[in-house]
Amino acid sequence: MNSKTNLFGIDSLIDLTKAAVVAALYIVITMVFAAFSFGPVQLRLSEGLNNLAAFNKRYVVAITLGCFISNMMSPMGAIDLIVGTAETFIALVTINLVTRHMSSTIMKLVASVLIATFYMFIIAFEIAYVGNSAFWPTFWSAYLSTAIGEFLSMTIGAVVFYIVDLKFDLSK
Repeated sequence: MNSKTNLFGIDSLIDLTKAAVVAALYIVITMVFAAFSFGPVQLRLSEGLNNLAAFNKRYVVAITLGCFISNMMSPMGAIDLIVGTAETFIALVTINLVTRHMSSTIMKLVASVLIATFYMFIIAFEIAYVGNSAFWPTFWSAYLSTAIGEFLSMTIGAVVFYIVDLKFDLSK
């Protein structure tokens, strides 16, 4: 259930704890697989947690915070703190808004995967901007590689959260 009284969906200590656990999971998964989590060719498995934004808005803040802290270790530097975290926030807000009134868990997850994959153009723009080669070829190759990685991470996450949602209501 999405909170009606709080902008961030965190109304209690339990909500705060759930958000903190998800933020910590994002950081741990990103760091454990750090070799694959950064750069133009990336498979950031922690991005699979983005699917949680389709269930409850508290995860928008949690995952954005996890992404921000993870991006402190990014080899791209401060620009990744701003652009990478902003991309995650924009994608999560969009996922939450688009899926808010969907009743089918499968449709929520499909929308979530597609939205997150689409927004990787922002990361591709960042990579092309800081790169030392021609902008457009770098942009399109980075978009292709990051979108494929995002699609794979989000799809793995969608399968996991579909199974989890069968047992536990992730919207609560």
